[in-house]
Amino acid sequence: MAFWLYKSEPFKWSWEMQKAKGEAGEEWTGVRNYLARNNMRAMKIGDKGFFYHSNEGLEVVGIVEVCALSHPDSTAEGDARWDCVDIRAVCDMPKPVSLKDVKANEKLSNMALVTSMRLSVQPVTEEEYFEVCRMGGLDNPPV
Repeated sequence: MAFWLYKSEPFKWSWEMQKAKGEAGEEWTGVRNYLARNNMRAMKIGDKGFFYHSNEGLEVVGIVEVCALSHPDSTAEGDARWDCVDIRAVCDMPKPVSLKDVKANEKLSNMALVTSMRLSVQPVTEEEYFEVCRMGGLDNPPV
């Protein structure tokens, strides 16, 4: 099991929009960064991740899981370089965890959200996953 973080600008794709997709989930499209694409190619069905509102909110607002493996991105207009996965909402973060709070937590000082802030799809260590869940009041985080 691996853990990830997906950044989305809420005015383009919000947590509420993600939840509305239900069990079917939605393609995580539009990623045009090779490292982020490679992260998606490494994902497995059931991997969990954080849904992060970027630019507006700057906070982890929910937990998602991979529901379809890496496949051609439908928005790439035939450009075979770009893949995506499908993710579905699992649960809300009871208390959203802000970027400010992540940066203030010494246990998270090496988290990609702090060190590679611009990367839209990032790996999260198991320790980071459980710490952010603890900060968000998620007592029994999905794994």
